Amino acid sequence: MSQHPFLSRQALSLRPDPTRVIVRPFKPATEPRDLNPTDKTRANHIVDRVLSLDADAAASQLADVLENFEGRHRNLLRTFEARAEEMEAALADHAAFTQVQRQLIGAYFLNEYSFEASALFNPSIVAHPDQSGAPEGSLRFILSLRAVGEGHVSSLTFRSGLIAADGTVSVDSTARLASSPEILISASGRDDDVEVVFKLDEHISERVIFPITESQSNGIEDARFVEFREGDRRTYYATYTAYSGRAIRSELIETSDFVSFRLSVLNGNAARNKGMALFPRKIEGKYAMIARQDNENLYLIYSDDLRTWDGGQAILKPQFPWEFVQIGNCGSPIELDEGWLLLTHGVGPVRKYSIGAALLDKNDPSKVIGRLREPLLRPDPSEREGYVPNVVYTCGAMRHNDKIIFPYAVSDTFSNFATIEIAALMKAMAG
Repeated sequence: MSQHPFLSRQALSLRPDPTRVIVRPFKPATEPRDLNPTDKTRANHIVDRVLSLDADAAASQLADVLENFEGRHRNLLRTFEARAEEMEAALADHAAFTQVQRQLIGAYFLNEYSFEASALFNPSIVAHPDQSGAPEGSLRFILSLRAVGEGHVSSLTFRSGLIAADGTVSVDSTARLASSPEILISASGRDDDVEVVFKLDEHISERVIFPITESQSNGIEDARFVEFREGDRRTYYATYTAYSGRAIRSELIETSDFVSFRLSVLNGNAARNKGMALFPRKIEGKYAMIARQDNENLYLIYSDDLRTWDGGQAILKPQFPWEFVQIGNCGSPIELDEGWLLLTHGVGPVRKYSIGAALLDKNDPSKVIGRLREPLLRPDPSEREGYVPNVVYTCGAMRHNDKIIFPYAVSDTFSNFATIEIAALMKAMAG
């Protein structure tokens, strides 16, 4: 079937780049079958081998490491020293390391990780908190993306760009280096409630939020960012799926500047599934979410405190053939004069994913006042191939002037952009 005339794809693809790397802890395993009970762990064997080097050999080895890796990362020596300090709890008693020994030992317990080697997909978009320098009628934005590397581990990365007055999208050049943040335990003291802080002088495309807690150990997936306003206060929230390798749950990111982020757990029976999306403001004094609790339908859920989500009312169910398997949301509802625009995804025959749209009543979002019978966007022939074929998907769009700016993922591999004429979309949903 042909594409809706009010949707325009842009010739702008964001593809994974395997040259972008960060350093991650290397944790050598212990093979008990190869060890006597009195043997040391492999980590101590590595340290002993480093300590067996004389001063000149150790310095030469460290210089070789720096020659190979320094241009690929920021502050490598500081990173090596921090990693050596982290390893102390696993090491046997030892004499004080020299600075060279400490740095070299730290290097042995790190490895490079190409965090977006496999995929860069499931984007969401929000207005940049800093609009200085944006031309009249245009808007700077921040794009969040799910990056996937070795072992199918997902992390969160960012891009910035500009939407011109006519809706044309451009993305800023990506920084050559990538960086991990400083990790702080939140004031709550909970192990799964953390804060991460990046350096102000790092470009936003350098910033990578990698799994930190046990619940996230196999992935931070599908962040749905939204600019939330309450009075004069503006906060950016994102719900995302934390995946441990065994279980999933919904968690929340909070930031005001995309430099410092708080990651915390969402509680309640509605947070046990994936795909929650927060409304951009309170409704009747309550926080509101669109979520899928039963793997088929979309629910409207309210909360008094933003952290606890229970119950809910089913408001959208699979209705058309292209969504008979299940439906889900594609990001936070967008407030228009006509109501709340909710982008949805539907799964059809051969698990083909398409994107649809519904319109919810502005005062009572449980009322569906419009819905597209045919998909807004479905994979075209050039978008069918990838890690997961036949999938288009987004984690959030935004309004700019008379258009919806609509980043979307292609077959769980790369990302693209489209724009939607709002007036024509409203007419199609009313028809």
